Amino acid sequence: MSGTWYNVGLIVNTHGLKGDIKVMSRTDFPEERFAVGSKLVMFNEETGQSIKIEIVNSREQKGMYFIKLKGYNDINEVEKFKGWLIKVAAEDQGSLDDGEYFYHQIIGCEVYSDEDELLGVVTEILSPGANDVWVVEPEKGKGKQILLPVIDPVVLNVDVASKRITVHLLEGLV
Repeated sequence: MSGTWYNVGLIVNTHGLKGDIKVMSRTDFPEERFAVGSKLVMFNEETGQSIKIEIVNSREQKGMYFIKLKGYNDINEVEKFKGWLIKVAAEDQGSLDDGEYFYHQIIGCEVYSDEDELLGVVTEILSPGANDVWVVEPEKGKGKQILLPVIDPVVLNVDVASKRITVHLLEGLV
């Protein structure tokens, strides 16, 4: 695989006998990434093997996606893909409106309070419901993990070029 690729999902299991896979979404836009006709790549981190795929059917249930791949019609054909990543090429990501960001742009950013105190680095993004939550990991030995809701009163500025986020800590967040 040449070029830049971004993780959009993890194959966690098979589903049924007709070759469907169960995918844990790791993307900002799962309804777009896992839409019928999407062309992605499955990637095995251990061996470096990659396989181009096309989605022919997809449905979401309780945060998981059940996906049917073109050319795979039996559980025995997809069993070996458990644990593989699903990736999208950088050029296939699409464009965003102002104030919207891809996960890979946010993960790794340093987070500062509006009083210019370094709080930590965004290590993960959770999507529990109405809004995303950024998991901020402080420097080793400097406090507990902070869960920041991605809402206007909290997130004041995001500068992806300098990997810096400024936030206002509402009462009870720390």
